[in-house]
Amino acid sequence: MRILLPLAALTATPAFAASGPFFSLSNTDFVVTLGFLVFLGILLYFKVPALLMGQLDARAEGIQKDLDEAKALREEAQALLASYERKTKEAQAQAEEIVAAAKAEASAAAEQAKADLEASVARRLSAAEDQIESAQAAAVKEVRDTAISVAVAAAGEVVAKQMTATEANRMIDQSIDDVAAKLH
Repeated sequence: MRILLPLAALTATPAFAASGPFFSLSNTDFVVTLGFLVFLGILLYFKVPALLMGQLDARAEGIQKDLDEAKALREEAQALLASYERKTKEAQAQAEEIVAAAKAEASAAAEQAKADLEASVARRLSAAEDQIESAQAAAVKEVRDTAISVAVAAAGEVVAKQMTATEANRMIDQSIDDVAAKLH
């Protein structure tokens, strides 16, 4: 029994199902071929291939539009990226210029501060020297005034000791005559 079942399966193929003449409605191969040709005729009558081709063309056009749009977006993105890169480079160059200008200004300010400090020190030294000279002149004047006062006092004492009353009266009279002559 085991051998009969595979043998029956091999003998029951569709090729053995058709028996008789080919152009007969009882021949399944003819009926299938005729049904296939009728199906193709119906498809051609209703222009299904043209519809399918139109849909495929529309789909291809849609895909092409999507590709063109993607290409345009890519080019726009590249242009935008290039613009941002250029702006970044410009900003970096501008920042470097600002830093260089700040360094130059700081250097100039340091030089100016150094010059101002030197001028201030020179003015203070000059003022101190002027004060020293003024103090020295005041001290010399004070010493002279003191020396004159001492000399006048000493001379007065010497004159007072050596002068007699008649001589003093004669000098007073002479001084009054000199003053009167100068005032008139």
